[in-house]
Amino acid sequence: MEKPIHFARLQQEESQGYDRKTIDYIHTAAQRGLYEIRGLGAKRRVPHFDDLLFLGASLSRYPLEGYREKCSTQTLLGTRFAKKPVVLDIPITIAGMSFGALSANVKEALGRAATAAGTSTTTGDGGMTQEERRSSKTLVYQCLPSRYGFNPDDVRRADAIEVVIGQGAKPGGGGMLLGQKVNPRVASMRTLPAGVDQRSASRHPDWTGPDDLAIKIQELREITDWEKPIYVKVGATRTFNDVKLAVHAGADVVVIDGMQGGTAATQTCFIENVGIPTLAAVRQAVDALEDLNMKGQVQLIVSGGIRTGADVAKALALGADAVAIGQGVLMALGCNSDTYFKDGALHSAMADYAALNTSPGFCHHCHTGKCPVGVTTQDAVLEQRLQPEEGSRRVRNYLKTLNMELTTIARACGKQNVHHLEPEDLVALTVEAAAMARIPLAGTSWIPGQQY
Repeated sequence: MEKPIHFARLQQEESQGYDRKTIDYIHTAAQRGLYEIRGLGAKRRVPHFDDLLFLGASLSRYPLEGYREKCSTQTLLGTRFAKKPVVLDIPITIAGMSFGALSANVKEALGRAATAAGTSTTTGDGGMTQEERRSSKTLVYQCLPSRYGFNPDDVRRADAIEVVIGQGAKPGGGGMLLGQKVNPRVASMRTLPAGVDQRSASRHPDWTGPDDLAIKIQELREITDWEKPIYVKVGATRTFNDVKLAVHAGADVVVIDGMQGGTAATQTCFIENVGIPTLAAVRQAVDALEDLNMKGQVQLIVSGGIRTGADVAKALALGADAVAIGQGVLMALGCNSDTYFKDGALHSAMADYAALNTSPGFCHHCHTGKCPVGVTTQDAVLEQRLQPEEGSRRVRNYLKTLNMELTTIARACGKQNVHHLEPEDLVALTVEAAAMARIPLAGTSWIPGQQY
């Protein structure tokens, strides 16, 4: 009688639909009856700027000579209606992140770094801190659905106002700040009880559509005497229509936040399954502006997964006027580093990561308030691990590096101004990226989805 044959490989084969990660999710959901909340952004692979390449100049296009020929990076934002448009030295801005999500030391460090780099920083849910206003030469003040900490006097003190409709990590969802980060100062600014979880509304309380948005923009213009540019920020979903409606409502600047954008805390199912990639959103936003004949009159800022100078250059080539960076700035501050700098020396943070059951490179525990390097915390001891002077130095160096990489690429493409980069300078490595960005697949003239 023949013995049955055992195939060891098949016995160890993992199911595609029920892999270890999915099984762990189901077991956890069954045990707790709760969804997972975490910070930072999507971890899944989606078409991104890594899937694009630049066509550097050679014979058919003449490059600029190294650092000897100038390449301008000056950026103007808010030229449509504002009496005082924002003038930046570089097209790289710091995205809105709240005091509450971040410590007061971090907010001050970001302001110092942005000022030194000649760019802007942005407030966030919960209002404007004195440290942030004092350290930021150019500060954008956010008006969010929660209206936590919203103050008309602070609106007048800002250099621009950003009306936030949605965020890339959670379009259609409200913000979260868990109780362990709602210390007495945060609670006072937000008029909330200390130590209690906060969840803000998913939509503004005083409007239900674009007509109401137009009224709100008009109110903001009137209390600032038409001086300040008005930005409108949307999470990337129905981007083409959303950009059109924002422009019709009177926006000077539209901010598009792709699904790779980060957050202090939200449901993991939001982060991984709602929204569209930044790469797809950029071209849809540009199409909307061109359809309205407003390209150049209304500026476009793109955020969500911008990490390097090459990412910045690709966003500009696809039609953005500037980018906003959040997670990359947190990493520059030391997020997910194994050490922190205090009292003139480096200290290990490994024990604190172990206490969170994670390690550097894998930590997404911003929501806990137990940040091992003192970035996303309100703990009086932990926040001292990030001092404004050191944080500012690190972010300033990061922004400087991004700008150097941006201008290096622009020169290689024969551009005397980074805003002269264009889709013609790009090709795609994958069919998906080519279709989303509407640029040719490398080595061909084929743009997927276009008829010839």
